[in-house]
Order: sequence, then C-alpha cells, then structure tokens
Amino acid sequence: MKIAVTYNAGQIFQHFGHTEQFKIYDVEDGKIVTSGVIDTNGSGHGALAGLLAALGVEVLICGGIGGGAQMALKEANIKLFGGVKGEADKAVECFIKGELEFDPNAKCDHHGEGHYHEEGHTCHSHNCGK
Repeated sequence: MKIAVTYNAGQIFQHFGHTEQFKIYDVEDGKIVTSGVIDTNGSGHGALAGLLAALGVEVLICGGIGGGAQMALKEANIKLFGGVKGEADKAVECFIKGELEFDPNAKCDHHGEGHYHEEGHTCHSHNCGK
C-alpha cells in the first residue's frame, strides 16, 4: 500500500491545495518499508490528485482540503483522511494501527467571506470554506 501525507518539515501540511511536498510511504505487512519526500512542482488542487494517482497512492492523510480536491481524489480512488494535524510519521503509524484520528468532513475553512486565492477565484467557486 502507498500512503501520501501533505508534508512540511516533518509535520502534516494543513492545506492540501497549497502543499509543496508529499511524503510517500510504502507499507507492507503493517510496516513502513520505505518513505521519501517528493516535490509537487507547483501543482495545485485537482492536479495533485492526478500526481498521487500516477504514483499509485491509495491513501492520503492531510489537514484541510476543499470540496473540489475531495472529488478529484474520490475519482482517482484515493481514500481521504482529512483534518489530521501533527507529525507525518506518527500519523502514518497510527493509520497502520487503525488508530488515526481524523475528521471525515474536513474542509479548508481558513478563508473568510470574499477571500481570493492567488489564482483569482473565490472560495465559493470550488466549495471550500463554510
């Protein structure tokens, strides 16, 4: 099984669509056998789901995530565990043990009304937020 975690300096990065790195874990027989950090090369939102699918990722652990990205992951058959905070390695270990605490309704809710992303669209246009 391949597990990806949004990653920044050992921690779970809290906005899926803006993550600059993923840490990818290969898990066999309930143990991490390899792991490594990859750059997203500026990909964002839906393109990140394609990147993960191309790598054979089956599970994503992340912090906040917008509705559009959630749909892209679902279409790529990647199981989402959102709303997770803390150390990436520890989160994967907890997932393997079946003890990961996550929010099945995690959304990117750090925006206020009228907030614009750098791409020039509002939060309302991609279903993230309140």
